[in-house]
Amino acid sequence: MTKNLIPTINISSIVKSNFENKKSINTINSIKKACIDIGFFQVTGHGISQRKIKDICNIGNKFFNSSKKNKIKLAPKKWNFKNKNIYRGYFPNDVNGKEGLDIGDLKVTKKYADLTKNQYIEYLNLEKSIDKKSIKILSNYFDDLFFLGETLFKCIIKLYKNDINNSKKAFSRFKTLSTLRFNFYPNQSKPVEISRQDGVALGCETHVDSGIFTILYQDKKGGLQVQNRKNKKWYDVPFNKNALVVNTGRALQFLSKGKFKATNHRVLWNKKKRMSIPFFFEPSYDFKMSKSFLNGSTTTDNALIYEKFLNQSLKKFIEYQR
Repeated sequence: MTKNLIPTINISSIVKSNFENKKSINTINSIKKACIDIGFFQVTGHGISQRKIKDICNIGNKFFNSSKKNKIKLAPKKWNFKNKNIYRGYFPNDVNGKEGLDIGDLKVTKKYADLTKNQYIEYLNLEKSIDKKSIKILSNYFDDLFFLGETLFKCIIKLYKNDINNSKKAFSRFKTLSTLRFNFYPNQSKPVEISRQDGVALGCETHVDSGIFTILYQDKKGGLQVQNRKNKKWYDVPFNKNALVVNTGRALQFLSKGKFKATNHRVLWNKKKRMSIPFFFEPSYDFKMSKSFLNGSTTTDNALIYEKFLNQSLKKFIEYQR
C-alpha cells in the first residue's frame, strides 16, 4: 500500500480551551490544512486516556461476544417487535456484514424522549443488556467525545474569525443527534462489496459520513482506508494507540460551502474479527443549517433543518433502511 497520507496533529493546546496563543493558532492552521487537503487527520493530546479507551473496547467486545438473545434486547423494532426504538440500538450482521450498536446522548431520559417526540431522540434502556458500571463508562466517554467534537468545531469557527461560542447554536446536549457507535466485524465469509474502482474486496462499503466530524478509535487490526482526492488512490489509516482518527462530514461541507469536503473512505475485508468505535458528531435536530452560519450571520433564510439533512444522508446506508 502507498505511503501514509494522514497527518498527526497534537491538539493539547486547544483541548485546554485556549484558542489564542501561538501554539494553538498553529494547531488550528494544521487542522485547516488537513481538512482542506485530505479531510482526514489523527489527533494526539486529545485528553482521553488509554485506560478509558481500553475500558470502552472491553465493553464493546463483551457486548458483541454475548448471546444473540442478550444483544437483540436492544435491537430496534425492525429486529425486535417488542421495542419502540427505530434509530438507536443494536443491528445484526446479516444487514451489511457487520454488527453495530448505536447509542445516542446517554443524558436523554425516557421522559425527555417522550416529550420531545423527535424520530432520532430515542431513549435506549441499556440496562437490558449492559451492566450499570459499563453504562456509566459509556456516558463519560460520550461526554468526552462531545467535548472534543465541540473543540474541533470551535477551531473551524475560529478560522472564520468568529465567536467560538457560536458552537452552542449548532450543538445542544439533549438535542444533539450525535451517535456513539460500535462496529463489530465478525469473521466475514465474503466481502460486502468489491470496489468498482480497483477491484479490492471490502468489509465496509465506500462512503462519506453525514455529520460535522467523525472521531474514531480503530483497533490495531486496522483496515480503514481514505481516498486521496487528487490522484484517487487509496491510503491506509495507520493504527496509533495514542491517536483518534478525525474526518470531515457532509454537514461541514455544506456549512463551509464546499471548502471542507467530506472524503471517501472504506474498510478492507480482512477475514478477521475487528472493532471500530466511531463517534458521529452531529448538530441539534432543529439546527438551521445556513451557509452563512460560519461567517457569523444570524440570517437563516433558505436554511436546511439538520434533521431533514440527516434523513436524506442516511438513505444510502442499508442498515438505516428501517
